[in-house]
Amino acid sequence: MLESVFGAIWSVVTFPFRLVVWVVETLGRLTGLAFGFVLMVVGVALWAGPLYLIGIPLFIVGLVLTLRCVG
Repeated sequence: MLESVFGAIWSVVTFPFRLVVWVVETLGRLTGLAFGFVLMVVGVALWAGPLYLIGIPLFIVGLVLTLRCVG
């Protein structure tokens, strides 16, 4: 019984720190997702034009970044 009481107290005490870590992690994922999507869009735009040698790798980098942030 004493162990469950200490576990509950520990859970309440560490909740604000876990919440801050969760918010920072979520903001990092959203930032990476937005940046990866922008890279994908710019890569496709360059791929459609005369700079396809720059557009293809840029699209792939954006795609990998977006997939890593989603999963």
